[in-house]
Amino acid sequence: SMVIHQSFADFVLFLYMHMAHADGYYDGTEQNVILKKIPKLFPKHNNPTQLLEAARSQYTSTDPSQIPVIIRDTFRHYSDVKFAQKYKVYTDMYDIIQADGRVDESETAAMNELK
Repeated sequence: SMVIHQSFADFVLFLYMHMAHADGYYDGTEQNVILKKIPKLFPKHNNPTQLLEAARSQYTSTDPSQIPVIIRDTFRHYSDVKFAQKYKVYTDMYDIIQADGRVDESETAAMNELK
């Protein structure tokens, strides 16, 4: 199994990165949206920027062909996570792809894959 995340929160951050990179650009507005969401995901952690950078380097060093597998396996692994929590993740990801003022086809496709 391709589960590489220690917690659901780590996985969610990976998904946020996936959304932010889906259109091929990782811009400042997307970065800021993710940064604002990190304290809710990791209430005990006091350095959101550090978490953001770590998540970004993990994401960018992951073989792109493995990403769909990681996402699928990890969703299965965290199947006990409540639907409401997963739905919140979904709406957060929508915030991220809208952050740069445009939602393109690659982002829409990435979202539909996750449904």
